[in-house]
Amino acid sequence: MLLRLTPHLAVRTPWRYARVRPGERHVVVCGSRAFPPSHPSTNLCLELLTAACRDAPPRTLLDLGCGSGVLALAAVCLGVPVVVGVDVAGPALATCRANARRNGLEGAVQWLQGSSEALRGTFDLIVANLPWPVQMDKIAELARLGSGGLILSGFRDTQEAELLAGHRAWGWHPGRRLTRERWEIETPREGSYTWVGLLLTRG
Repeated sequence: MLLRLTPHLAVRTPWRYARVRPGERHVVVCGSRAFPPSHPSTNLCLELLTAACRDAPPRTLLDLGCGSGVLALAAVCLGVPVVVGVDVAGPALATCRANARRNGLEGAVQWLQGSSEALRGTFDLIVANLPWPVQMDKIAELARLGSGGLILSGFRDTQEAELLAGHRAWGWHPGRRLTRERWEIETPREGSYTWVGLLLTRG
């Protein structure tokens, strides 16, 4: 997997060799089990994150369910001053810290193990690449923690309407929408091959 986010920044996995262009930085990450760096939902989040940092640069960012840490580390390289990554799984946090060391970014992200319910304050931008049931459970929590924008993925287009209705009830409005197809041998139980990424805003 190699994804060029800007002329100066690319994200790739260790086994995907690519020549580093002059003036370009590569963020090299090993994956998590849920949504690895090569997964369509991760790619969608990275593209939406890049656009958000270009159009309305956030000062604070929360990567909820940070997994491999790829989104948090990309946010640092895109210029976000304060980045927090949270995950309930200890092995995920170990992967995040290892990926931070691999890229010389130790200390650039505050990694926390636990639930978002323990967090206080608000964040300019929250990135949540989470399975649909978890997305539904976190609607009210994201409304409490988010002050400017939400980037959501980890669900299919057949699940989008219900999730979006839940966020609308808390004052969020759809902004940017991206999709990505991923063919599978068997028809997914969700009835669709299409993954969705959303940027929501309010205020």
